[in-house]
Amino acid sequence: MTYTGDVAVGGPTDVRELPGLRVTKIAVGPFDNNVYLLRCAATGTTVLIDGAAEAERILATLGADPLVTVVQTHGHPDHVQAIGEVRAATGADLLCHEGDAGMMPEGQQPSFVNDGDVVPVGDVSVRAIHLEGHTPGGLALLYEGDPERPHLFTGDSLFPGGVGNTQKDPERFARLMDDVETKLFGPLPDSTWVYPGHGRDTTLGAERPSLPEWRARGW
Repeated sequence: MTYTGDVAVGGPTDVRELPGLRVTKIAVGPFDNNVYLLRCAATGTTVLIDGAAEAERILATLGADPLVTVVQTHGHPDHVQAIGEVRAATGADLLCHEGDAGMMPEGQQPSFVNDGDVVPVGDVSVRAIHLEGHTPGGLALLYEGDPERPHLFTGDSLFPGGVGNTQKDPERFARLMDDVETKLFGPLPDSTWVYPGHGRDTTLGAERPSLPEWRARGW
């Protein structure tokens, strides 16, 4: 089966087999959030990107694989509703950037991930990239184990057609654009596959020509 990244709430998951890693994309909740299960091919060890909603569905998709970590790309309410139930069922650790620590659900004490930190996924890993603007502690997660292309999980910081919502705050927008341009589009190739927090996937190459337009329009 060919991975497309096109998923819908209540519909099937989409699975992508990468060298060393399986990516399972699931659409959940009333805000059509994307959550991602990253499973190490060698060990079965799994990491969840964003405990957004529908904990029962996330756990059913996980199956018997050991979930060791929930990594939050940011702390907005639509991205955190399943954290408690998922952690209670699995014993997984919770990681986020310190800037969003106060946005985690009550009783869910996180450990912190900083820019450049490595998050293990069994025998492989992803690297955290801090992107400030959509929230103070926004994170992207980069998998570089595929020789064909990097794979980038951007939360709500980067979508097809633009960066994340900064509530028309010009300073927040400028910070987010600066981080996206210098930390993502600057060092990463056009082939980089982008998995956002909502909606369809894209690539950096598809979005790169629009960067001046985004900067000019201010959102």
